[in-house]
Amino acid sequence: MRLHVLGSRYKYLPYLMWLFPLSFFAYQFILRLWPGLMMHQIMDQFSIDASHFGLLAAFYYYGYAGMQIPVAILLERFGARRVVFTFAMVCGLATLMFTHTNHFYMAVLSRFLIGAGSAVGFLAISKVVSEWFPKEQYARMIGFSFTFGLMGAIFGGKPVSLLIETHPWQSVALTLAAISIVIGCLTYFILCSPQTNNAQKQEEQFNAANFKSLLSSPVIWFLAIANLLMVGSLEGFADVWGVPYLMTAYNLNKADAAGLISFIFFGMLIGGPLLALLSRKFGNYTVIAASGLGMAAAFLLLFLNQSYNSVLLSCLFFGVGILCCYQVIVFAAGSNLVAPKHLGVTVAFLNCINMLGGSFFHTTIGKIMDVFGGGGLNHEGLRIYDLHAYKYALCVVPLCALVGAIIVAVIGMKLKVNEYNKSSINGA
Repeated sequence: MRLHVLGSRYKYLPYLMWLFPLSFFAYQFILRLWPGLMMHQIMDQFSIDASHFGLLAAFYYYGYAGMQIPVAILLERFGARRVVFTFAMVCGLATLMFTHTNHFYMAVLSRFLIGAGSAVGFLAISKVVSEWFPKEQYARMIGFSFTFGLMGAIFGGKPVSLLIETHPWQSVALTLAAISIVIGCLTYFILCSPQTNNAQKQEEQFNAANFKSLLSSPVIWFLAIANLLMVGSLEGFADVWGVPYLMTAYNLNKADAAGLISFIFFGMLIGGPLLALLSRKFGNYTVIAASGLGMAAAFLLLFLNQSYNSVLLSCLFFGVGILCCYQVIVFAAGSNLVAPKHLGVTVAFLNCINMLGGSFFHTTIGKIMDVFGGGGLNHEGLRIYDLHAYKYALCVVPLCALVGAIIVAVIGMKLKVNEYNKSSINGA
């Protein structure tokens, strides 16, 4: 009877524990999108051109990608409470550094630290869910985590852009820094881990042997590279360059442009479950390849469109958001290629290469814009970029998506041939 009462009393405790890494996961999306909402203010603050702005944006992804595997190790050794607290404080302090510096390289360092601090978001969710929820609920809780986490991306769009328009951007940055510090402190004082079996924890611990086994798989490498090439729609366009492109192409204000970009994240709210359903029917590699082709086609329509139609653009971006969830299927495909004990390192590795796509696209887009930019200089001496410069630069997104889709299709066909040959040999 006593056990039953305690069980009823604490049945919501796992959800409370899950709430803390989930809050940080949603919050880090706001920090990720923030530069795209104040591109011109940043360029004015540091007197930089598009290529330097692309470099500044890219360093977030260098930090995020570079810390994936170290964070996985830290979570296993120290637990989610201490690691989330530490990395949330890093994000908050780095945001303060960015706000108060006028030196470009200090700003680059602060964006790197913000990216490094943000790296704990998804991995901490995975850790807490695996500790507090039954194994059969893991996939469902991760799906819910992506859905709720993406709310940060949605509220990192138009609402934050309105704050930037009505308040000094430094004040908005101070608020974001304070939020990070508060989340970190609440996590430290409330989040805890349940009692776990030490032998089981040791068996599941991340180790170098797992990583060596992973790096020896060519299929995992090609899958990771294809994932990097296809991520431009989200990490290249939606995160930074989409808002200034729409402002230039359709003469929109920042809030309206950010509102349209938010439809990409609304699409991602249903994209995960929808693509998962389709993958069970058509196969992982078919769905991933089709998503790459669909994103390439969507950007072709965007670049060919001459007149502003909010309904058409909203539907187009909503569709792109659904297709961006191919990343969930990439993780599923990767998990099928490795033994269960290698799952943690595989997810960290695929996510690491995936986030390097952000640095690749931001750097490449910025450099192409400087090559084709023909807008002259404004009254402050900063370079203005016309629509042709944006279109030439952003063409890298659909081209890379197309190449990634082809790579995934080849992987899928090769695996099917290998599976057929094995079944033929076994049958003989």
